[in-house]
Amino acid sequence: MSESETHDLPALLEAMLFVAAEPITVTQLAAALGRTTSAVENGLRELESLLQKRGLRLQRHGGRVQLTTAPEMAALIERFLDLEATTRLSHAALEALSVIAYQQPATRSQVEAIRGVNCDGVLRSLLGKGLIQEVGRLDGPGKPILYGTTPDFMQYFGLNSLGELPSLNFPELTEDNSHDNSLKG
Repeated sequence: MSESETHDLPALLEAMLFVAAEPITVTQLAAALGRTTSAVENGLRELESLLQKRGLRLQRHGGRVQLTTAPEMAALIERFLDLEATTRLSHAALEALSVIAYQQPATRSQVEAIRGVNCDGVLRSLLGKGLIQEVGRLDGPGKPILYGTTPDFMQYFGLNSLGELPSLNFPELTEDNSHDNSLKG
């Protein structure tokens, strides 16, 4: 009898996700366990439910899943790891990150148009912190870089999906801008 037959699936998934160095796909989990992807999805839902009363959470992003600490534990963990000074984002970084999160993919010029100031340094900082990444290039003059959020962004803010971002009350930022080809990637 194999390990995957002697333990319940949520426990197996928890152990695998705990040791995974990076987010992993459901297909990879299913292959490792010799189970179907639908069985693994059911196990992940059960694990997610079990973790709601614990200090860990199951986080999904870009078709991958990982274990993260519960957002409500952030202050405690920052103090424990002495990270308080290094994990704070400046007001400018939060503004730029918000634009990218809601508009993604977004170009530097789109972020600057909304913020009204140059964003080169802020974008470099966000890239360096791993909160944003290059996700492609706009098909237009100069082929500007398109930026999107990363799994680290999701973890930093305790989000399972971008759908959990607070809704905006600014129609000009959330409406479909398909009439303006410069906003499409």
